[in-house]
Amino acid sequence: MDTITEPTRQIPVADEVDLCVVGGSCTGLFAAVSAARLGARVAIVESNGFFGGSATASLVNVWHSQFDTTGQQRIIAGLTLETVDRLDRRQAVHFFHPANETRYTVLNTEELKIELDQLALDAGIRPFLHAHFAAPVVEDGKLTAVIFEDKTGRRAIRASHFIDATGDGDLISRAGLPCYKPDHLQPPTTSAIIRGLGDIKQRHPDFDLTRVAFDPAYPQALERGFLWTAEVPGSADDTMVAGTRMFGTDSSDADQLTAAEIEGRRQVRALCDILRENFLPEGSVPLVGLPTKIGLRESRHARCLHQLTEEELLHGHRFPDGIANGTYRVDVHHMDKPGITFRYLDGREEYSVPGRPAELGRWLEEGAETATFYQIPYSSLVPQQSTNLLVAGRLVDADQAAYGAVRVMVTCNQTGEAAGTAAYLALDAGIERADVDPQKLRTTMTA
Repeated sequence: MDTITEPTRQIPVADEVDLCVVGGSCTGLFAAVSAARLGARVAIVESNGFFGGSATASLVNVWHSQFDTTGQQRIIAGLTLETVDRLDRRQAVHFFHPANETRYTVLNTEELKIELDQLALDAGIRPFLHAHFAAPVVEDGKLTAVIFEDKTGRRAIRASHFIDATGDGDLISRAGLPCYKPDHLQPPTTSAIIRGLGDIKQRHPDFDLTRVAFDPAYPQALERGFLWTAEVPGSADDTMVAGTRMFGTDSSDADQLTAAEIEGRRQVRALCDILRENFLPEGSVPLVGLPTKIGLRESRHARCLHQLTEEELLHGHRFPDGIANGTYRVDVHHMDKPGITFRYLDGREEYSVPGRPAELGRWLEEGAETATFYQIPYSSLVPQQSTNLLVAGRLVDADQAAYGAVRVMVTCNQTGEAAGTAAYLALDAGIERADVDPQKLRTTMTA
């Protein structure tokens, strides 16, 4: 490969803080807020002009259950609950508890953007928006600063501790820490806000968007994957639709990510053209919103002190350093075949492909004892060979099936809170991340 030699230059230090978080998703912001509320000086670097990640940039507006599978025990609180409560006061959420299913919350993600701004400002965090992480600074084997590019130019932030919440492991990989990619990466999805589905249903009572989207009778039909929808709270007839798939995409590769962004928008237009040409009044434009960034499911994982396994997750193993709870099913979006495989805590298994009867089975024999929720341990956030860096969100160390459950936002949010809290405790005690007392971490998070 042809190369260009870049001359050495002096990089101005924009800030010196206790903790620098790279990545401003809800995961990253919750890490920053958790540490700042405890008393740490915190900066956060985010490439978009707003916080929220998948929820805001990618339009994914569902947060899954905060309760166990019985629906009686609350297992998730903290900043997830606080944020939902804040949005509820603005009529910007809807709560659902369908029969025989776990409850969930649907968000107005435009309102969420503003609420997350307020969270950051109230906590006294130093935000760097429109700021692209460029490189780590490692001195004597220890991460001491991060370099980023923004409108001002190339700048740096010095810190005692760091959290990688980039999703793709940009910080840990460039810092030379161990990470890995599974053989089969779950494909990304471009969501969209589509108007008029309620009107279509009134005109065509038997209309089914999933059936239509993948029906080969339409020239624009999507490749068989999986489709789901959620209303947009506060709108008259706007729906978030997630049905596209960019199979074989590694989002940590810039060229593949570029191609996936363009292909995802093409697929959204194809779906809208089916609606325009067959179901909507002439002149209707169903597409009213596209994401700032494609919805990413998987790329790099950090190699941490513990890898969470499917067996631990499905059997609800309790960890002495458990820092996150969840109930979301194992949900593997296949790269090499259509559809999704689901595994539920109650022992059921389902392979679902649009247009075909679901293939039902069990991963656990009938009558066996089942768990009502699972946990993620703190040790799955502590990268090997690192003294002052933690990971959070999609970077959690988990095998393919376990990751298919814990990658959703309500779980990632908790890993952010845990990482931010642990960073403060390590800073306060003058110890390394791996030496944080797990019981003190859990007690502090509970408080």
